[in-house]
Order: sequence, then C-alpha cells, then structure tokens
Amino acid sequence: MLVGVSGGPDSVALLLLTHALIGERCVAATVDHGLRPEAADEAAWVRSLCAERSIDHAVLRGTLPDRAGRTANVSARARELRYWLLEQCADSIGATHIATAHHADDQVETLIMRLNRGAGVSGLAGVRASGQGIGGRVIRPLLGWRRAELAAIVAAAGIDPVEDPTNIDDRYDRARLRKALAGVDWLDPQSVAASAAALADAEQAIDWMVARLKAERITERGEDLFLDARDVPFELVRRLVEVCVKHFDPQAEIRGSALVRMVKTLESGNAATIGGVIAAPLAKKGWRFREAPPRRLL
Repeated sequence: MLVGVSGGPDSVALLLLTHALIGERCVAATVDHGLRPEAADEAAWVRSLCAERSIDHAVLRGTLPDRAGRTANVSARARELRYWLLEQCADSIGATHIATAHHADDQVETLIMRLNRGAGVSGLAGVRASGQGIGGRVIRPLLGWRRAELAAIVAAAGIDPVEDPTNIDDRYDRARLRKALAGVDWLDPQSVAASAAALADAEQAIDWMVARLKAERITERGEDLFLDARDVPFELVRRLVEVCVKHFDPQAEIRGSALVRMVKTLESGNAATIGGVIAAPLAKKGWRFREAPPRRLL
C-alpha cells in the first residue's frame, strides 16, 4: 500500500492507521509540487516521521503539466501531477493500492462546491471510495471518518502535524467554504457521504448503459462517426455525444455545460462544434461527427 502523506493531520492519521494494520507493507510518499517554498521542509518532516517508525518513504517531484483548456487551473494541474507521480512510485515498488486521506468532511465540501457549479450526477457522486487512477488502484478508506477524529488520532500519538497555509487562505474556494461550514451543526457528513455513495452507484449504472448504447447507436463510416439519438433520454444522449467527441480528441477536457449546448443545438437542427470536432444533423435524424476543418489564418 502506497500512502500519500502531505504531513497534514488527515494524511498522517492515514499513515498511522495503515502502518498499524499492515506493518512493513505500508510505504509512504510525499509530493513536492514546487509551488510553495515550505513544501521541501514539509517533505523532510514526513521523511523524519517515517524514519522514526521504520516506514519506507519517498519524496516525489515533477514538472507541473501545461495549462490545457479553461478549466485547467493550478490546483487541477497540481492534482494531475500528484496522481501521476504516485502512480509512477506505486509501479516502482509494486504497490497494489494507493491510499489518500480524503474524509467525510472533504466529501461535504466537495459536494457543496459542485452543487454551486451546477454539477450533474457524475460530479455529485463526489470523491469516490475506490476505482480511480491507472488500473483503479486509488482508494480512499477514510471517507467514513470525520476530520476531528483523524486529528485526535494524531494528537494521541504525540505528533504535531504540518498545517498547509492554503487550507485557511481565502483565495481558495474550499478554504472559504470550510470556514463557513465550521459553525454549522445541522449538517451530517456521514449522511452526505451516504448520498454521495448512492450517486456513485447511479453513475456506475449510467456508465453501464452508455457502454451498451455505444455499441448499438454509434457507427463508424470512413473517418466519420454517426450517432442515432432517437428515443434516448437526454443524459444518455449527452454522454454518447461526449463519446463521439473524445473519439476524435481523447484528451479533450469538456465542460458539461458545453455538451448540453451542443446537444440542444443539434436537436434544434443546427451544426455545433466543440474544440476540433464538428457535428451536424442529418435528414434521417442521425448526427454526424467529424474533425473540424482547420481555421483559416488571416
């Protein structure tokens, strides 16, 4: 088990619990994104903590990926780098799982942020307990735990963990939301986590249906794709359109709102474009997808 440890109380608690459970099969890694000058010292602190407990530890560094699309902000790019580095480390040590310390309070914050952005079923499924990453190795075993419970474990062990200043920095949406939720006592994170799990099940069912509809409703002729969307519910049509777009551009980062606009435009009988893919309705109520011609330079 490779455990991602930033040095904060949540990840330190995960490290202590995992090591208590599986002993020397627990290996730790800390990612230094190179975004804060304190990060190197924090990684060194985690290394020292692991050395005291005879836990193998690695500090992982890499170059932040380039910005790609309007949604690829610094946090998203840092997350992409983090998981890529953890995957590479897991490969190198033969780890079957990568554990991260997301917990019930994280789940509440994530769902509220996504609700505020108008997310659909996929977004409202929240932080998944497992099945993500290359080979589905990423697991989050603490989603049933509260932040305060994890902090108590660390305090009981006599450890003074690292505090990431971004957690209280009002420039970040999550930090502002966390402060707002601090005084709320009627919200039950465990119940919210249960709802997120139910939505994750619904998302899995939708994916199952899309996989079957893909074989029935999407055909390839030459360099074009054709989608028969007749009598298919809107959400499934939206996802089938995404399948068609990603056929031509597998790395495309597509906002859900952009897909909705494309579907509604096609349903109205007009052509629509996302990135480098153009779709147009045909006379027999099918939609054709192909690569859009290159733009002319003036």
